[in-house]
Amino acid sequence: MTAIQVVLAGGGSAGHVEPAMNLADALRRRDPTVGITALGTEQGLEARLVPARGYDLAVLPKVPLPRRPTLDLLRVPGRLLGAVHRVREHLDRVGADVVVGFGGYVALPAYLAARRRGTPFVVHEANARAGLANRIGARGTPWVAAAVAGSGLRGARVLGIPLRRQISTLDRPAARGAARTELGLNDGPVLLVTGGSQGARRINAAVAGAAQTLATAGVQVLHVTGPGQFEQVQAQLGDAPPATHHLLAYVDAMGIAYAASDLVLCRAGAMTCAELAAVGLPAVYVPLPIGNGEQALNARPLVDAGAGLLVDDADLDPAYVVEVVLPLLKDQPRLREMGIAAAGLGHRDADEALADLVLEAIRR
Repeated sequence: MTAIQVVLAGGGSAGHVEPAMNLADALRRRDPTVGITALGTEQGLEARLVPARGYDLAVLPKVPLPRRPTLDLLRVPGRLLGAVHRVREHLDRVGADVVVGFGGYVALPAYLAARRRGTPFVVHEANARAGLANRIGARGTPWVAAAVAGSGLRGARVLGIPLRRQISTLDRPAARGAARTELGLNDGPVLLVTGGSQGARRINAAVAGAAQTLATAGVQVLHVTGPGQFEQVQAQLGDAPPATHHLLAYVDAMGIAYAASDLVLCRAGAMTCAELAAVGLPAVYVPLPIGNGEQALNARPLVDAGAGLLVDDADLDPAYVVEVVLPLLKDQPRLREMGIAAAGLGHRDADEALADLVLEAIRR
């Protein structure tokens, strides 16, 4: 019997690539013979992330979709047609049984090529507000999934976002002691600071400016700056940074960081919100101040449920960290309540649920 061939389309950002790879892992756990091919570009993060996870990458030309009417919009049809043709070649080459798209500039040509070929396709939307590619794709398939309700995709099944198993299976209380030992932390309150894979200047500057006050209050800071901002933050902390301020450029095993922490100060990307909900970790969310406002929408269900706070990027400064974040860190009962509220919104089995939907599309 010929192995099932699955083609994944989700390039450009970690928020598109990671769910695709986590779905691939879930499918391979069920059947190690399943063929997995990811579509992407040579410039996107997928060029590094997909091979690192052990999957094949098929390269496409990049077809960015302008957010507003510009002259670039006139060039889109020709570029898109070329990308659709290239996708069709890849689908024929591997004998694709299904295409699964996660949005972004790789997804739209994948949806169009699958429809022309008569190949079933599945759409997954991670953000609270669906992007253009997924809005178009969802009109042509009955198999549509979303991370949260209200994404704008009619008939979408709310499954959550496929997460890495180290996150979705994390037992924070059980892993707390070992995680703190590994990171050199003691039993005091721990603030995890992260701006995502590239870091966030506003978050880094605010925490660095409040570092001494946090240390005096007995707060330990696990500060993940992002690779491009490590030296800048290091300089801001000065020659004698507090011993309780642990500066890291990047963390591969975020599960360990989550297990060790009491509160997170972070951006509100869809993947971040999904991970924190899954592990039951309260957070102060600082939405990215550009784009169409999707990060604020991503965090809103958690904030409304009492699982987090929301602060505008422009309002985050050292004073906010001292006046709002610090008192929250010292209020363990409230943090426990927030963690319970977060866990109530978590989807730990989204990878398996999406795998079920993919196999349903193949069978039907």
